[in-house]
Amino acid sequence: MPPSSRTRPAVRFKERSELLDFLLEVASVTSETIDLDQLLGNLAAVVRRVIPYEFFSVLLYMEKTRDLHIRHSVGHREEVARNLTIPLGEGIVGISAATRDAIVVPDTQMDERYLGSTLIRSELAVPMLARDRLVGVIDVQAIRPGAFGDYDRAMLRLIAGRAASAIDNARLFRRSERQYRTLRTLSRLSQEFSSILDLDELLGKVASSVRTLINYDAFSILLIDEAQRVLRHRFSIRFDKGVTLDNIPLGRGITGAVAKSREAIRVTDTSTDPRYIDALPGIRSEVAVPLITHDRVVGVLNLESERLGYFTDEHARTLTLLAPSIAIALENARLYAEIADSERRMQDDLRAAFDLQTVLLPPEAPPMERLESAIGLRPAREISGDLYDFFEHPDAHYVIAFGDSSGKGAAAALYGAMVNGRMRTLAPRRRSPAELMKVLNDALMQRKVEGRYVTLLLVLWSAHEGTFTICNAGGSPPLVCRAGEIHKMRAEGVPLGLLPGREYDEIVFEARIGDLVVLFSDGVTDHLSPSGEEYGRHRLADVVRRCENMEPNRIVEEIFQDLDRFNTERFDDQTLIVMRVKA
Repeated sequence: MPPSSRTRPAVRFKERSELLDFLLEVASVTSETIDLDQLLGNLAAVVRRVIPYEFFSVLLYMEKTRDLHIRHSVGHREEVARNLTIPLGEGIVGISAATRDAIVVPDTQMDERYLGSTLIRSELAVPMLARDRLVGVIDVQAIRPGAFGDYDRAMLRLIAGRAASAIDNARLFRRSERQYRTLRTLSRLSQEFSSILDLDELLGKVASSVRTLINYDAFSILLIDEAQRVLRHRFSIRFDKGVTLDNIPLGRGITGAVAKSREAIRVTDTSTDPRYIDALPGIRSEVAVPLITHDRVVGVLNLESERLGYFTDEHARTLTLLAPSIAIALENARLYAEIADSERRMQDDLRAAFDLQTVLLPPEAPPMERLESAIGLRPAREISGDLYDFFEHPDAHYVIAFGDSSGKGAAAALYGAMVNGRMRTLAPRRRSPAELMKVLNDALMQRKVEGRYVTLLLVLWSAHEGTFTICNAGGSPPLVCRAGEIHKMRAEGVPLGLLPGREYDEIVFEARIGDLVVLFSDGVTDHLSPSGEEYGRHRLADVVRRCENMEPNRIVEEIFQDLDRFNTERFDDQTLIVMRVKA
């Protein structure tokens, strides 16, 4: 507190033009930035020029709690500025806010409304209003009686009127920026969650990620046990330490009510809610959201706080937006853990997994303009690590994805399903095969699964132009047959999920009517005879030439029959997509 502030007289504007110039300066310094801290610092300096003070504060009004908090102060101790809360209608500041009128107190020791330190002897509080809404209060104090008069009140009201809109706009900008950051964070977290297959790692990641969005004192994820009709605490922490809690019968407690209603529940005061189960001492507020995937509640995400009314509607909305990604990731991770933990149980589940894969992988090619297509899939085991999909874009453009995840069996199929899921998220927004390949590789590298990668071929069919645009990441280049001749196509690239920051090339192939294009997995060309000889690309080419004029479905059958004649025992997944260009 500068000593001169006690003796320096207030500025008095003798001419109207001087006052107008000052008010223009106030408008300028309060509108030159949308940074709230800088804005309030500018405001404190402007007020000091015309009203000497020892203590200054700007208190902002919180509509939800109906109280005022110091947002910027000069002279006050840091702990006072940080912790002071003034309810609406209490003290000089609270009454000024409630009545929306300026208050001058010549001697605080003679005014029963005053609630502060005896050091303060005079006070001036002026409310700030924007769009007929209370924004906050500007409060100045001095250590001598009678420091402020009617002139000071009039000047501070003029300043407050111009500052209110700027402060309100700065708060709106900060709120919008926070919402944007939240949505961007939610998008990033959804991608991260979908790439984690270890359940314990996933639960820890969810707990730490949620804390970056919403602070909490206790965190729990409860999973539904349909057989026992209970919610099981799968992961619970309090103050970053694990805790063990009892299971909760379905329908009981806040979490049970969430699982039953399938809707988020926010409790501002747990002591007044009869549903609350007192599992952790000191909890005063709670918010819980259902975890739903495939229209089925798989669990509940629950946050608790020792502060009364801590969680807001915005917190509940944020968790509701994040919950589907958590639910899907939990289901994927839980399935992966079950398969990795027990080979015996994996064998029992293989048939169910095969049935699920028949849903995930298209059983037949969708209609594509100027293309006649057929699909063939023969897994080496119950389920396949091969993957394929089709994505339609405007103006008769179609992306055909054809790949193979490393390894065989259930683990390869799960990794392939994860890659396919990421591709379904990314492909609709990207038509360029090279761009889609790069983004997909970057996404897989963000949460790398050790020892896992995928080869992938992306083919863009542009029906109006009659061209195939091809991008390859370690897969087998397409086999093209035209008028009995096999055309070689050089398209190369590094498999996805191995190296970060990779760029991929595209080649364009101009098609003709009648061209036959065959996509095949390495389980076809690498197929071994009983003596160990490879089937090879040349044998595949011979079958394609011989069957060039057949329907695509018949060509698939002929290739599989020729493979069986070579050897009936399969060592790898065999997948085919046969396409013929039509007029």
